Amino acid sequence: MSFSFPRALIFLLIAFVFTSCNEPDKYKKFIDEIDDMPKSSRKAVTKDDKSAYQEYIAFFEEVYSTMQENYYQEVRRSDFDRFIKQFDTKIYNNLKDSGKSDDYIRWRSAAFLVEYLRTDEDIFSALYPPEPAKEYEETALGKKIDLGIKGNLVNLGYLAAQVEPRSDAYIKGLREGDILTKLDDKVLLELEEKEINELLTPLIGTVVNIRYLEASTMAEKNIEVMSNEYFRQTVFMRPVKIPYIYCLEVRKFNRKTSDDLLRFLTFFRQHGPINGLILDLRGNPGGPPLAAREISSFFLPGGDDFAYFQKKGSPKMLLDVPTIPKEFHYDGPMVILIDKDTGSASELFSGILQKRGRTILMGKNSAGQVMLKSMFNLSDNSMVLLVTGRGYHPDGSYFSFDGLTPDKVVEDNEEIDIVDYAATYFVYMSMKK
Repeated sequence: MSFSFPRALIFLLIAFVFTSCNEPDKYKKFIDEIDDMPKSSRKAVTKDDKSAYQEYIAFFEEVYSTMQENYYQEVRRSDFDRFIKQFDTKIYNNLKDSGKSDDYIRWRSAAFLVEYLRTDEDIFSALYPPEPAKEYEETALGKKIDLGIKGNLVNLGYLAAQVEPRSDAYIKGLREGDILTKLDDKVLLELEEKEINELLTPLIGTVVNIRYLEASTMAEKNIEVMSNEYFRQTVFMRPVKIPYIYCLEVRKFNRKTSDDLLRFLTFFRQHGPINGLILDLRGNPGGPPLAAREISSFFLPGGDDFAYFQKKGSPKMLLDVPTIPKEFHYDGPMVILIDKDTGSASELFSGILQKRGRTILMGKNSAGQVMLKSMFNLSDNSMVLLVTGRGYHPDGSYFSFDGLTPDKVVEDNEEIDIVDYAATYFVYMSMKK
């Protein structure tokens, strides 16, 4: 079974920020940064630079208009005008005098603009030049473009420690434990590990011939695979000492996380009962809110309200729990592990299940980052990332600025393995019944 959701023109990604703004402090901080520029940069813009200057101003207007229309807080024209004065007297000539290109001046100055117009507590809104914008989108969506193979050199070749299940290499039969001996005409034992890793990340559409030794038989095999775009595996099984209690580490949320989760739940059921499920979301920075919605379908009744987001001047964007076949649902006991780096969609998911009484949270307070972010492409292929809305529980309550508070606080302690602690909790609760 595969779960999917529509690909939005503007990608939505969760994060939380405070909503207050201390204008005098913000302006002082900005001016202090600009005042650090050399005095030689404080001359006025010359007529010779007028054409380039007008192009910069037009681009800044585009950025301002995008923020004014979409940012979750008010963006004032007076602030934009104050920024332009700083650009005229300091920023432009400082960057010009340092020999920077027109593109650099435009993007760096626009980044200054976004930093100035955003609220003090907003650490997310930013401008990205074209290449970083593309990389950010791939990371945010959980996408990757390569052969999907990670490993290390051993005495026979390059040991595949991980093969991405949605990569072409996996589809063609390569598995963890297999040993790669050649990539095209390159003998891997004659290369450094860094060189091999570079060969495993060719341009999209590149076809690579792989010769390898199959782990189970040591028979030599040969396949042709293509470097393509795929969603990374995000769910990994972790060992638990107590039988029939399982732990899944979810490192990030993407559009295929629900598929990964389903695969493991199906595997567990094929090997007996599931007496307890631990989801380890420590260090999980989140991902798109729709991914959190999809994952909730395994644990909450289909059709229930999941959460909603409120943009400035817009109606609520309500997310419901998808309805899935009953045989895929898990109604047993759960523990979710969180820490200070559990944020965004992972924090949304954890908070909703905690409030519904569906899980116990263990660990430390989460990041406190449940807000909606959106990416807006600009005319020169750069991108501005903006906080565009705030996330709420279905009853209208919002997520605490201090993050989620665990039901059981477990501090960092080498003597306590939190996974073992959670597994023991299941045993204790079963004995109380």
